Amino acid sequence: MNLTVGLTGGIASGKSLAGDLFRSHGVEVIDADQVARDVVTPGHPGLLELVDHFGPDILETDGSLARRRMRERVFNDPEARRELESILHPLIQAELARQRDASTGIYCILMVPLLARSGMRVLVNRILVVDTSEASQISRLCKRDNISQELAKKMLDAQETRQERLAVADDVLFNSGEPALLDAPIERLHQHYLKLARGQVDSSLRLHLPESHSVP
Repeated sequence: MNLTVGLTGGIASGKSLAGDLFRSHGVEVIDADQVARDVVTPGHPGLLELVDHFGPDILETDGSLARRRMRERVFNDPEARRELESILHPLIQAELARQRDASTGIYCILMVPLLARSGMRVLVNRILVVDTSEASQISRLCKRDNISQELAKKMLDAQETRQERLAVADDVLFNSGEPALLDAPIERLHQHYLKLARGQVDSSLRLHLPESHSVP
């Protein structure tokens, strides 16, 4: 297995933007969110298991998962969220491992939102955390999903804490919200991971970018 970097961060922290920038360097980025969508498509065993557990009211009239309704349900019921995760996480992990093993690049990235708490840490060699303030997350989430601040806060509370993510980080990328400011840090991380994959630098070297930023 080649070098596998786990890219993680809180909801609306900028993981997708970071992933797109790595893709622009020719890196294969395997997105756990996309895999999570794939395993609940109509006819997939994952969706059938969800219906068996939660009932047919989680479906739209066309047979697809009613994502917003399901999301609001589990974020208002911690036990339901744990049940959902117990069904989907093994399916997602197995598919991520399959795609990782099929990757032909010198290194690849697994983009996984709940990497610190989930058992998916075993899939990666190194963890890159995209970090930002909670206030920025809530603001972006409300704007992106057209939801209330109350629901946005519940969604953040259901995830790993910022401290949990930073505690497992090998590298940290702070996202201030200005997309252009990530170009240079991603380029540096890319070069660093190429060298790591080739055994040209010590894996104990940690990067915190941009270096001039002090995490609040």
